[in-house]
Amino acid sequence: MIEVKTDSWLKKISVPVLAVLFGFLVGAIIMLIFGYNPVQAYSEMILGVFANPYSIGEALTQGTLLIFTGLAFDIANKAGFFNIGLSGQFLIGWLSTIAFALQFPDLPRIALVPLSLVIGTVAGALYAGIAGFLRAYFGTSEVIVTIMLNHTILQISNYLTNFVLGSSSRTERVSENASLSMEWLTNLTDYSRLNMGFFIAIIVVVLYSVFMKYTTTGFEIKAVGLNPDASTYAGMSAKKNIILSMLISGGLAGLGGAINGLGTFGNLFVLGVLPAEGFNGIAVALLGLGNPIGIVLSAILFGILQTGAPFMASRAGVPNEMAEVVIAAIVFFVGAYYLVEWLFEKFGNRPAKGPASTDVEGGVDQ
Repeated sequence: MIEVKTDSWLKKISVPVLAVLFGFLVGAIIMLIFGYNPVQAYSEMILGVFANPYSIGEALTQGTLLIFTGLAFDIANKAGFFNIGLSGQFLIGWLSTIAFALQFPDLPRIALVPLSLVIGTVAGALYAGIAGFLRAYFGTSEVIVTIMLNHTILQISNYLTNFVLGSSSRTERVSENASLSMEWLTNLTDYSRLNMGFFIAIIVVVLYSVFMKYTTTGFEIKAVGLNPDASTYAGMSAKKNIILSMLISGGLAGLGGAINGLGTFGNLFVLGVLPAEGFNGIAVALLGLGNPIGIVLSAILFGILQTGAPFMASRAGVPNEMAEVVIAAIVFFVGAYYLVEWLFEKFGNRPAKGPASTDVEGGVDQ
């Protein structure tokens, strides 16, 4: 039994590791085709990030935001649906937080910061709740609804930024009382934008893990996602858990947007496209395989890739977009689960049973 459990964990760990390796390999092949040196490009990317405290801080700043959107996608996914509206929920959290902080700039910091974060979280939850309610009671596709909501809030945000909250395509900066910056952290990372949000993210990861693993509600959300009919027969409310999981999902994304507003930028500006953190959060959750620790590591990896991309361009002459190609390839190979199964069958003399086998074989308790 111990051998089976160990083998199961080896397969789980192998999926993201191989996905990352194959993703970098695909990026290297594409660079070679277009005449670039992949060794130099990757070296400049990694060394550029870790060569100075500022770049490390920026990578952690990006990773912090992706932790929230990664967790947001994960809980919706566990409930059995695809929340592609993370960007919109992230944006409404950002918008509402900045609007609130600008209205009450003189509140004490000990009150203004928590209240602003709560406003952003609630806004994201309620916005996602629209799709959850329609899915639960009318069977409406959450994919279509959240895509529409994404573009709706983008236009609303741009209008309010231009004509209500600010001028010249941006709002004023929030007061120091609303800022998430921490002087010692700023100095430690050579004036990067790393802020209090990083520690909030760690706390949220711990709470999320406890909630999903040790609470009845967390168990019900997973059960409804696996089999709504069986869950209803067992006395669980599928509708309640669908809406609840969507509220939590939107709340996490909204909290990420709030931290982006108060910590990373300190204001809101007109956006030409939806925030990338929402879509990248989906990739982070998939690479993390639904494990909170895996999501944290994936978020930091993506933060390193995004922060290091300019170094590839400036020092190796490779376009910034190559980092996005690597990310896309990594996500693609996450789906290549049967490759890992085949490797274990080939070298472990055990039959390949598909993705579900790692969750149930050998009586491994989830």
